[in-house]
Amino acid sequence: MITGYAVAVALCSLAVAAWAFVLVARNRPPKKPLLTGLAVIEVLLLAQVVISVVLLIGGDRPGNMVTFIAYLVGSLLVLPIATVWALAERTRSATAILGVACVTVPVLILRMSEVWGGASA
Repeated sequence: MITGYAVAVALCSLAVAAWAFVLVARNRPPKKPLLTGLAVIEVLLLAQVVISVVLLIGGDRPGNMVTFIAYLVGSLLVLPIATVWALAERTRSATAILGVACVTVPVLILRMSEVWGGASA
Protein backbone atom coordinates (compact mmCIF):
# COMPACT_ATOMS: atom_id res chain seq x y z
CA MET A 1 0.00 0.00 0.00
CA ILE A 2 1.05 3.56 -0.52
CA THR A 3 0.91 4.97 2.99
CA GLY A 4 0.68 8.62 2.00
CA TYR A 5 -2.31 7.99 -0.24
CA ALA A 6 -4.02 5.88 2.43
CA VAL A 7 -3.55 8.66 4.98
CA ALA A 8 -4.92 11.25 2.54
CA VAL A 9 -8.05 9.16 1.91
CA ALA A 10 -8.54 8.63 5.64
CA LEU A 11 -8.20 12.35 6.36
CA CYS A 12 -10.67 13.25 3.59
CA SER A 13 -13.13 10.75 4.99
CA LEU A 14 -12.75 12.20 8.49
CA ALA A 15 -13.35 15.70 7.10
CA VAL A 16 -16.61 14.56 5.47
CA ALA A 17 -17.54 12.81 8.74
CA ALA A 18 -16.99 16.04 10.67
CA TRP A 19 -19.15 17.87 8.14
CA ALA A 20 -21.90 15.26 8.56
CA PHE A 21 -21.80 15.56 12.35
CA VAL A 22 -22.06 19.35 12.10
CA LEU A 23 -25.17 18.83 9.98
CA VAL A 24 -26.50 16.41 12.61
CA ALA A 25 -25.97 19.05 15.30
CA ARG A 26 -27.85 21.55 13.12
CA ASN A 27 -30.67 19.00 12.64
CA ARG A 28 -30.22 18.83 8.85
CA PRO A 29 -31.02 15.87 6.60
CA PRO A 30 -28.42 14.75 4.03
CA LYS A 31 -28.44 16.86 0.88
CA LYS A 32 -26.54 16.95 -2.40
CA PRO A 33 -23.29 18.62 -1.14
CA LEU A 34 -22.79 15.94 1.54
CA LEU A 35 -23.62 13.19 -0.94
CA THR A 36 -21.08 14.71 -3.34
CA GLY A 37 -18.47 14.51 -0.59
CA LEU A 38 -19.30 10.84 -0.13
CA ALA A 39 -18.97 10.27 -3.87
CA VAL A 40 -15.50 11.86 -3.83
CA ILE A 41 -14.45 9.54 -0.99
CA GLU A 42 -15.80 6.57 -2.95
CA VAL A 43 -13.76 7.59 -6.02
CA LEU A 44 -10.66 7.83 -3.81
CA LEU A 45 -11.42 4.34 -2.48
CA LEU A 46 -11.78 3.02 -6.02
CA ALA A 47 -8.35 4.48 -6.78
CA GLN A 48 -7.07 2.63 -3.69
CA VAL A 49 -8.34 -0.60 -5.23
CA VAL A 50 -6.53 0.16 -8.49
CA ILE A 51 -3.32 0.96 -6.58
CA SER A 52 -3.62 -2.27 -4.60
CA VAL A 53 -4.20 -4.36 -7.73
CA VAL A 54 -1.20 -2.77 -9.46
CA LEU A 55 0.98 -3.46 -6.42
CA LEU A 56 -0.25 -7.06 -6.26
CA ILE A 57 0.48 -7.56 -9.97
CA GLY A 58 3.91 -6.04 -9.37
CA GLY A 59 4.71 -8.73 -6.81
CA ASP A 60 4.02 -7.02 -3.50
CA ARG A 61 1.94 -9.10 -1.11
CA PRO A 62 0.05 -8.32 2.09
CA GLY A 63 0.64 -10.38 5.23
CA ASN A 64 -2.74 -12.09 4.75
CA MET A 65 -4.27 -11.86 1.30
CA VAL A 66 -7.82 -12.93 2.26
CA THR A 67 -8.04 -10.44 5.13
CA PHE A 68 -6.64 -7.64 2.99
CA ILE A 69 -9.14 -8.31 0.18
CA ALA A 70 -11.99 -8.43 2.72
CA TYR A 71 -11.04 -5.00 4.12
CA LEU A 72 -10.56 -3.63 0.60
CA VAL A 73 -14.02 -4.79 -0.52
CA GLY A 74 -15.56 -3.66 2.79
CA SER A 75 -14.13 -0.18 2.37
CA LEU A 76 -15.79 0.02 -1.05
CA LEU A 77 -19.18 -1.12 0.23
CA VAL A 78 -19.62 0.84 3.47
CA LEU A 79 -20.39 4.22 1.89
CA PRO A 80 -22.85 3.01 -0.79
CA ILE A 81 -24.74 0.92 1.78
CA ALA A 82 -24.91 3.84 4.21
CA THR A 83 -26.02 6.16 1.40
CA VAL A 84 -28.87 3.88 0.35
CA TRP A 85 -29.95 3.62 3.99
CA ALA A 86 -29.72 7.39 4.49
CA LEU A 87 -31.63 8.20 1.30
CA ALA A 88 -34.43 5.88 2.36
CA GLU A 89 -34.86 7.83 5.60
CA ARG A 90 -33.82 11.47 4.89
CA THR A 91 -33.80 12.62 8.52
CA ARG A 92 -31.22 13.85 10.99
CA SER A 93 -30.49 10.21 11.83
CA ALA A 94 -29.69 9.57 8.18
CA THR A 95 -27.00 12.23 8.33
CA ALA A 96 -25.58 10.56 11.45
CA ILE A 97 -25.47 7.24 9.58
CA LEU A 98 -23.37 8.88 6.87
CA GLY A 99 -21.05 10.37 9.48
CA VAL A 100 -20.52 7.00 11.13
CA ALA A 101 -19.86 5.40 7.75
CA CYS A 102 -17.23 8.05 7.03
CA VAL A 103 -15.56 7.33 10.37
CA THR A 104 -15.56 3.63 9.49
CA VAL A 105 -13.52 4.19 6.33
CA PRO A 106 -10.30 5.31 8.11
CA VAL A 107 -10.58 2.30 10.44
CA LEU A 108 -10.78 -0.02 7.44
CA ILE A 109 -7.85 1.75 5.80
CA LEU A 110 -5.80 1.42 8.98
CA ARG A 111 -6.52 -2.30 9.11
CA MET A 112 -5.62 -2.68 5.41
CA SER A 113 -2.34 -0.92 6.08
CA GLU A 114 -1.61 -3.15 9.07
CA VAL A 115 -2.39 -6.31 7.11
CA TRP A 116 -0.33 -5.08 4.16
CA GLY A 117 2.60 -4.55 6.51
CA GLY A 118 2.34 -8.09 7.80
CA ALA A 119 0.33 -7.64 11.01
CA SER A 120 -1.91 -10.56 11.84
CA ALA A 121 -5.64 -10.27 11.40
